[in-house]
Amino acid sequence: MQVSLLIYRLLLSFVVLMLLTRLMGRKEISQLTFFNFVSAIAIGTIGASLAIDPSLSIRNGIIALVAWTLFTIATGMLDMKSKTARSIVEGQPVTVIKNGKIMEEELYKARLDMNALRTLLRKKNVFSLSDVNYAIFETDGTLSVLKKEEQLPVTKNDLNIGKTAHTEYPIATALVSDGQVLDDNLRKLNLDRDWLNQQLKSAGGGSPENVFYAEIQKDGTLYIDRTDDSPKPKQLH
Repeated sequence: MQVSLLIYRLLLSFVVLMLLTRLMGRKEISQLTFFNFVSAIAIGTIGASLAIDPSLSIRNGIIALVAWTLFTIATGMLDMKSKTARSIVEGQPVTVIKNGKIMEEELYKARLDMNALRTLLRKKNVFSLSDVNYAIFETDGTLSVLKKEEQLPVTKNDLNIGKTAHTEYPIATALVSDGQVLDDNLRKLNLDRDWLNQQLKSAGGGSPENVFYAEIQKDGTLYIDRTDDSPKPKQLH
């Protein structure tokens, strides 16, 4: 391959990859799930082949990049619309510590050992397992940690400034996402759809189909964000 052609292919590959990456969106680089990881490897490989593999024509290389990008975008849109597709493509978060107790079976499912778990906790500035109330292993490989009450920073509620805090639920939990009721989460909190529909109606949120996201807080209040965003999110006890 001539040097001039190599430089041309390198420049073309760089420009095409930049444009297609911008088209796919920031999620591809900000949240590296299983699918994002596979997609990034595939696109990188195709881009490298386009740049230096003389057996791959420029036309076929660009077609392959564009086709894979469109496939990635289509899968991302399906991921946004379907809870089932999202679960298949990205997987589900895994609770590895619950109420201060290590969930050994969940650790096994997530392919985590104790050394890996402690490393992830240290990255969250947690150096003792006894300080942790909840730890959730996210689909992008990061760990979300909720410390025990006595380890949390002092707030106004702790100093009796403003509303007095009380706890009804161990952790804030989503009840509606993308207009779909999360029945599993309702059951875990000993709630049902009748209760949810009544709360949404009282808050002016209407039916779950009109709600983009609803989350019950630790103190029992309900955060509601409607799909049309005409009213501001409301809180209801």
